[in-house]
Amino acid sequence: MHALTFADPVLALDASTTQGSVALLLPSRVGGAPYERTVTLGVGADDVLFPAVTALLADAGLSVADVSALVCGGGPGSFTSLRIAASLAKGLAHGARRPLYAVPSLLLAAASLPPDAPAGRLCVHADALRGEQYALWVDREADGRVSAASALTRVPLAQIEALGPSVAVQAAPSAARLAWALGSWRDAPVALHSWEPDYGRKAEAQVKWEATHGITLPTSAP
Repeated sequence: MHALTFADPVLALDASTTQGSVALLLPSRVGGAPYERTVTLGVGADDVLFPAVTALLADAGLSVADVSALVCGGGPGSFTSLRIAASLAKGLAHGARRPLYAVPSLLLAAASLPPDAPAGRLCVHADALRGEQYALWVDREADGRVSAASALTRVPLAQIEALGPSVAVQAAPSAARLAWALGSWRDAPVALHSWEPDYGRKAEAQVKWEATHGITLPTSAP
């Protein structure tokens, strides 16, 4: 198992929010302007992630076989979009025989904060529905690099509001900012046959099915 580096091209995508993001990070462009595309996701939206990846690679004159690794946003967020992104990333990684890494989507969101965001300890949060927020405490350095300072939690919205806007911050995850997201997620790739994103909570359809049948569905195949 090898740790992720940016010495060779890296293809990254995130679909944890309604604004999906794909990016191709090239060694000569790390710290500069990577190839990037954003797409609109959500109920009723067309399949836009794969065309965006295809167009991105075409812009750079590369194929999936030319990248050294793939990185997929690991959630939490939209159940359907996360599953689509994970399936796409795993399929591309399997086909090209490239490792796949999973970056926590809230950590990527923290790395995507604007340059004038404060340095120090911040709480990055995102909507978890039902009056709750997903929250991750991070340490942000002056140059924009971030590392997790807590485990992911799900808390009442009032708890986030009590922190105030200077501490509780939000940003759409940008795959182009991947190099600024530090942490143990870089240490080793995920297992393609078993990895699933962290959805944050069960899908509504699963909750209803389990309530009707009185059993719990497994989270992944054995």
